[in-house]
Amino acid sequence: MKGTIVDISGRECHLYKDSNAEFLLIQPIDVHDLDVLDQEVEIIKELSDKPFSLVAFMIKDWNQELTPWSAPPVFGKIPFGCGVTDILKFITSQLLPLVQEEAPHVILGGYSLAGLFALWASYQTDKFEGVVAASPSVWFPKWLEYATDNKSLANSIYLSLGDKEEKAKNPVIAQVGSAIRRQNEFLKGQNVNTILEWNPGNHFVDSEKRTAKGFAWIMNSIGQI
Repeated sequence: MKGTIVDISGRECHLYKDSNAEFLLIQPIDVHDLDVLDQEVEIIKELSDKPFSLVAFMIKDWNQELTPWSAPPVFGKIPFGCGVTDILKFITSQLLPLVQEEAPHVILGGYSLAGLFALWASYQTDKFEGVVAASPSVWFPKWLEYATDNKSLANSIYLSLGDKEEKAKNPVIAQVGSAIRRQNEFLKGQNVNTILEWNPGNHFVDSEKRTAKGFAWIMNSIGQI
């Protein structure tokens, strides 16, 4: 499967398309993700035999566009913004009408802050049957309070984390292990089909493998629930 580049409402989108796709996978990406996107698609195909299309769109400002509310910097000097509403609107009102076609199952996924965005989106709309949150930034300030007080609308949610991520020197980032365990318990309590999978390594390794495993898990789970 080879990708093609299309422009949708001023955003660079990378489209991989199977004929008769049963699943549409949507993923916000940055330059690093783009470098390994071909590998990610191949890993998904190795792990699932179900036909799918994937649309990955470029995020212009990672810290501003993928976080649900403003927060001070946790690392470096760049604060977090509250641009998720615009990104979700782009997906639902501009991206989906152009690319969904006949695919009955829509899955939203992402890595790191994009994984947090995917989780947040699952609380806003039922348009995504499944959500992949690979190494998501659930350490984000006040996220757990939000997840406690709200209900996800997705049927299936895949969570994963590297086994060294909670050993980070940054005290805020180091909360990610306990936070994702609690996130998993919240979802189970809401009868969401969910799994928490641990991967070897820290946050900066195998992003394409971790994300691909999540997409494949949900594709293989749908229909078996």
